[in-house]
Amino acid sequence: MTKSKYQYENVKVEVRNGIGWAILNRPDKRNAMSPELHYEMDDALERLEFDPEVKVVVVTGAGGNFSAGQDLKKFFRELDSNPAERKKARTIANRWRWERLYNYEKPTIAMVHGYCVGGAFMQLCGCDFAVAADNATFSLSEINWGILPGSLVGKVVADAILPRHALYYACLGEPFDGKEAERIGLVNFAVPLEKLEAAVEELARKLMTKTPNGLRATKQAMRHVKTMDTAQAYDYLAEKSKAIKVADPEDSYNTGLKQFLDEKSYKPTYDSFQLKGDPGKNGA
Repeated sequence: MTKSKYQYENVKVEVRNGIGWAILNRPDKRNAMSPELHYEMDDALERLEFDPEVKVVVVTGAGGNFSAGQDLKKFFRELDSNPAERKKARTIANRWRWERLYNYEKPTIAMVHGYCVGGAFMQLCGCDFAVAADNATFSLSEINWGILPGSLVGKVVADAILPRHALYYACLGEPFDGKEAERIGLVNFAVPLEKLEAAVEELARKLMTKTPNGLRATKQAMRHVKTMDTAQAYDYLAEKSKAIKVADPEDSYNTGLKQFLDEKSYKPTYDSFQLKGDPGKNGA
């Protein structure tokens, strides 16, 4: 386990078995996000993105909660008289929760337990995948104190789920659990709390069987084509396909064809081809 490279007060980082765990660590505040936490998470995610020991990054929270959203006292009230610091905090908060996660080089998974409230929906939707405890509590509660889901929360939720669901939970502010989050497509699946970490690790292991180059290009392409028309998507995907083959250390295209057509050693419908230097993969 690697800890020495990552020393923070509001964030805990662990690296084990190829998974980098970026953990919001203000358990006494249900991991409500202060400016200092935002600065530390931005730094931690930048380092994890280029850490050679890390293949998949999991974003979660310590002490039984994902995050109760922004720390209203530290992020808002205490910065009202300090516009420069408030602008910095907003910039960094948006950067790690959206720009950085949305375009991340490695696959990311949000592991949600306990409370996921308000501003925490940004990193939830910013991650490529999400797994929740079935008893987790999700809430877009802004309407209950007279405001709307700000920053990019309204946008990312509206993009993630069907319009009727987005309107319902944003306009009523009603909480919902992990099972409902799965039903409306906000998370990939929900499991009992005691099985949550194991389910996340299993998903991470599956992702690690794919070629990094191909996985990176695929996840980025699937995100970006959503905002393109058909002609733009056709051209973009053609160029993205070419880019996968450039400087690919696994020579994935030719290696996969050889194993499938010539060696008959795998079935692409069910599994990935065997990576070079990985004799244990695919049961080999």
